[in-house]
Amino acid sequence: MTTTEATRTLVIEKELAHPPEKIWRALTQGALIKEWLMDNDFQPVVGHKFNFRSAPNPHWDGIIHSEVLDVEPNKKLSYTWSSLGLVTIVVFTLTSTRSGTLVRMEQSGFRADQNENYQGAEYGWRKFVGLLEKVVGGL
Repeated sequence: MTTTEATRTLVIEKELAHPPEKIWRALTQGALIKEWLMDNDFQPVVGHKFNFRSAPNPHWDGIIHSEVLDVEPNKKLSYTWSSLGLVTIVVFTLTSTRSGTLVRMEQSGFRADQNENYQGAEYGWRKFVGLLEKVVGGL
């Protein structure tokens, strides 16, 4: 008998008035990622292990351990997101629209007992996607 634990997925979508190629740069160039998300040693290469780094606090060392899972230039990027014993998958999907690009950020793998983590991620990603829009607008 096999049991599977139900998980939750956070989805944030926002249409940006920019082409996918411009948004892709902000999603995959370390210096630009630092402007909207966190300091990092990211490389858009499947299998690359990297870290996001933020200011530590008494409950967290400020490091998110990640590995690139999928890279489809100008279309899709995914990586693991591992911190505080929680491992999730982040997927960015870019879809061209008449007025720009629909950016879809999906973070999956939140267990039912991780509501606080889910809510924190929702708050953080809404902020980060807003900052992404500003960074892309300056390119």
